[in-house]
Amino acid sequence: MARIKTLLKNPRIIILLIALLLGLFAVHPNPWNKGVVIKSITKNSAAAMAGFQLPEKITPMSREKIISINNKPISNMQEYYEIINEIGYNQTIQIRTNKKTYKIITRPQIERIELNETETVNITKTIQINQTINGTTQTINKTITKQEERPKIKEKITGVEPIGLRVANAPKSNIRKGLDLEGGTRVLLKPAEKTSKETMELMVDSLKQRLNVYGLADVKVTLVTDRPGIIGEGTQYILVEIAGATEEEVKDLLSKQGKFEAKIGNKTVFKGGKDITYVCKTADCSGIDPNRPCGKNEEGWICGFRFAITLNPEAAKRQAQLTKNLKVIDDVLEEKLILYLDDQQVDELNIAADLKGRAVTDIAITGFGKGPSQTLAMQETLKNMKRLQTILITGSLPVKLKIERMDNISPTLGKEFLKNAIYIGILAIIAVVTIIITVYRKILIAIPIITTALSEVFLILAMAALIGWNLDLAAIAGIILAVGTGVDDQIVITDEVLRKEEGTHIYNWKQKIKRAFFIIFSAYTTTMVAMTPLLFAGAGLIKGFAITTMLGVSIGVLITRPAYAAITEWLLKK
Repeated sequence: MARIKTLLKNPRIIILLIALLLGLFAVHPNPWNKGVVIKSITKNSAAAMAGFQLPEKITPMSREKIISINNKPISNMQEYYEIINEIGYNQTIQIRTNKKTYKIITRPQIERIELNETETVNITKTIQINQTINGTTQTINKTITKQEERPKIKEKITGVEPIGLRVANAPKSNIRKGLDLEGGTRVLLKPAEKTSKETMELMVDSLKQRLNVYGLADVKVTLVTDRPGIIGEGTQYILVEIAGATEEEVKDLLSKQGKFEAKIGNKTVFKGGKDITYVCKTADCSGIDPNRPCGKNEEGWICGFRFAITLNPEAAKRQAQLTKNLKVIDDVLEEKLILYLDDQQVDELNIAADLKGRAVTDIAITGFGKGPSQTLAMQETLKNMKRLQTILITGSLPVKLKIERMDNISPTLGKEFLKNAIYIGILAIIAVVTIIITVYRKILIAIPIITTALSEVFLILAMAALIGWNLDLAAIAGIILAVGTGVDDQIVITDEVLRKEEGTHIYNWKQKIKRAFFIIFSAYTTTMVAMTPLLFAGAGLIKGFAITTMLGVSIGVLITRPAYAAITEWLLKK
């Protein structure tokens, strides 16, 4: 007992125990965790309109968990989909989570079918005519109606539109699985023009914020470069990996620059991003515009949306400066506020007369959406509103991006690789134990080597969970390499400790440990130097491999291997 107390008082053992305890909190393992958690929320879906939101940064174990649907408990994905698939459209369902209770109204899935016949429709257009009466120019609206033959469109309800929640089985820990293990979408983006590295880094930050605001989880955005002599001449790309997402969910956001401007005449009043301090996304100040209800015209149905925003004082001053000299016509100013998205006009708003020359920070943004039916028009309207809200929050990208490549990744191969890696790891442990016992003929040596190796793996995973690093194939390869070098260093320590000096049987423990760690630190320095160029090689997998390897060997040299030396000394010292 006294010897055990002596070991536990060793500073190197204390550091290892503290690291393991902190790692336990970071990983937060819970093998009995059941149920389903929300991974992502489809834009403009019924769930999104009901108030479901994903925080920008969240750990796997803190994801919102669905507890029950219509008071029926949910313990796995099978039970979730069994209940969801039984629900029809235009029904209200109640979803209770560990955070709050939501009410969702399901919507019908509508399919448009073009018939082999035509119909005559009345097309009504409103044009503006300027007339001069008594020396005053006035603008009047004139309505023109004409008939046109168009193909008949039949709408057919084919089922229930998905409510918009992407769920997964409740995680067992905070360890994140990467794209290779979980599946998802990988997109390679290229700037439309030559861009500096600083601008590319700014676009990486903007894309991260845009995708998080839009409701997509598990987003990884990295800057990669083709080195001269590999592909091209140092071309810069942005690699976007979104675990559990599909192409349709990300393509529109990534391929467009998202440049938003509001102008009076040719002068810009405000832009999306820094000029806007607040964008309303809740139901009380955003949604279908009650002042512009859905209506039918010659092009089908059209609906309007509106939401409130808050400008910063500088933008409000610009508005006051640009409106102070405008004339008032019928309680509105003679110029309109024109909204442009990606240099295309999307809407124009009348400016109330009481805003003339006033630095007002709170204003309303409106827009519209079209569709062949009222339901589809409302869906398109809400889709346009959500995208515009996202762009106003995040701002436009400095340079337009082109999608060079987009791939859907299946998780099947990754899961097989992970399972095989675990089997091979177990076989490797058995082989190491057998060799150590055979060579040193001391079973006590094998126990701390295996224990230290397992501690090293756990600490690497804990650090990955703490910094939000995804566990992918490259990370697994890095862990294997780090643990392999760890076992090698432990054998070096064991060799030095067990070896007797020539001509004497005296054990000089400090000298032996010092000599062993000289060898270990030399190998550590070599590994770090070798991995450093890979950090800047450009390819995401290579960079991930380098980071994991450097992280693993650093944890080993600074924490686990000194502790192993203390345990070995304690076990073998007479």
